[in-house]
Parts: sequence; structure tokens; C-alpha cells
Amino acid sequence: MTTALITGSTAGIGAAFARRLAADGHNLVLVARDTKRLREQATELHDRHGIEAEVLTADLATDDGIEAVAARVSDRTSPVDLLVNNAGFGNKGRYLDVPMADELKMLKVHCEAVLRLTSAATEAMRERGRGGVVNVSSVSAFVPRGTYGASKAWVVQFTQGAAKDLAGSGVRLMALCPGFVRTEFHARAGMGTDNIPGWMWLDADKVVAAALHDLARGRSLSIPDPRYKALMGMVKVTPNALLGGITSRTGRKYGPQ
Repeated sequence: MTTALITGSTAGIGAAFARRLAADGHNLVLVARDTKRLREQATELHDRHGIEAEVLTADLATDDGIEAVAARVSDRTSPVDLLVNNAGFGNKGRYLDVPMADELKMLKVHCEAVLRLTSAATEAMRERGRGGVVNVSSVSAFVPRGTYGASKAWVVQFTQGAAKDLAGSGVRLMALCPGFVRTEFHARAGMGTDNIPGWMWLDADKVVAAALHDLARGRSLSIPDPRYKALMGMVKVTPNALLGGITSRTGRKYGPQ
């Protein structure tokens, strides 16, 4: 049985990854900040699927938290075969309205933690000649949308570049870029969602199924829905000046800063 480590595992896309991978027979290392929720999740997945579920409490906005998870994915005696860097959050507000400390915390979680954990995991995976990393980004990566979009754009560029460098090693890396997914994300950021059109919402379990299918096919980028694939196709041919104005207005209406 292989082992998958998932950050931000207790809710949303992370929880969907945990459910799907447990159902497929993978042992899990579940990472989040809330020990109680982690233990409840581990017990449920163990009882339902008969897999081993390890709990690792860590805050990836801190050096200690990143180092704890990096040590686990580096462990050669109990190897991690799949890393899912899913932990993340959004800040409500426009640029300069969000405190600098909150902006830096976002970059710590979305960029530094992803870099350090991916590097630790892939080094061990390359030695074994196999393994995979899914770095959860967003379609916000492809439009100018402040710190959130910039951090997610970094995830895409980093992941695809690293995937090329590791080509032929047996290690696969993929950036996952969903649109709006029904999770706790917006509520935690204090963002209303009543005005988001119904067709824009995605189901977390379907997002994960599409992501794992794309990873198995060796893709370095996954946009897991035809609707968003079409939207991103339109983005590519839209002039930057026009796109910036549109995304600024829609971002304040629908999404994180």
C-alpha cells in the first residue's frame, strides 16, 4: 500500500483527496492545524476503508510547521508516495486594505511551504524512482488578481518548471487549478457567495477525480472542468489591459483579494 500526505486535509479539496485516496486503498498522513478534527477524520477513514491514517498537526504559516511536514515527507523509512499541497486561504479586501502581515502569511503558506515541501518530497521520491506531487493552485493564477492570484500563479510556474526538470526521473508534478469549489474557503475568509452564479460552482469530489486522472496521464497542469477550460481559453486571447479591468471588478464581487 502506498502513502499519501495531504496538507489542509480536514476540509474542502483536501478532504475530498483524503476520501478518494482512502477509498482507493492508500494509507494517509493527514496534515492541518486542528488536532481534534484531524483525529476525527483519521478515525472515520480508517473505520470506513481499513487504511492507516496518521495525524500530523502543523501550521504551515510557521517555520516549525513547515519543518515538521518536510521531515515527514523526507522520511526514507516510511516513504510518502504522493504529496498533495492543498493548504491555503484567501484574504478579504483590495490591495493595501489587507494588513501586510496577512499578505506575508499567505505567501508563506502558498509559496514558501509549497517550495520547501515539494523539494523535500521530490528529493526522496527521485531516489526511489517514483512518486507524485499535486500542488493545488487556482484559475486565479491566470488573471491579475492581487496577492492571491500572484501566489497561485507562482505555484503553477514553479510546478511546471520543476516537472520539466524532473522529467524521466519517475516523479510527476502537477498544478491543479480549479475554479469556485463548494468548500469552507469563502466562509473562513468572510466572503459572501450568494452572488456567484450556480454554473460556476464545482464539486470537490469531481475536482479530485479529474485531478488524479490528469496526474496519471502525466499532465503538469489540470483545469478540472470543461467550463473553466473554455474560460481560460478566452483569457489567453483577451488583451491584458481589458482583462485587468474585468478581473478587478469580478474579483471584488466574487473572489479573494
